Amino acid sequence: MTYDENNIFAKILNGDIPCNKVYEDDYVLAFRDIAPQKKTHILVIPKGKYMDLVDFSTNANTDEIVGFYKAIARIAEDEGLNENGFRSIANSGEFGGQEVPHFHMHLLGGEPVGRMVS
Repeated sequence: MTYDENNIFAKILNGDIPCNKVYEDDYVLAFRDIAPQKKTHILVIPKGKYMDLVDFSTNANTDEIVGFYKAIARIAEDEGLNENGFRSIANSGEFGGQEVPHFHMHLLGGEPVGRMVS
């Protein structure tokens, strides 16, 4: 499987599609989900071309990995998610429910998120 240069997140990174940006640095772009599932729903994506969590964990360099997770911590703090907690989700592959073939983390909070699986 190869990276799809035409996926929506690649287009957002290229500036072809706008986003409601909440954070950006050398390694990460984070923006509000267009169909939020909770009061706060932010997507955090690496700027590198990684398809899923395994691809990112295996092939990203140390600076990219550290930068990604430090960005999540900063975004959670900036958005006030640390106060009452939040959920972070990375879906991988078909069975994991991944809809966009670019690694991304969902940050959900601002209200109770509920049980993970009922």
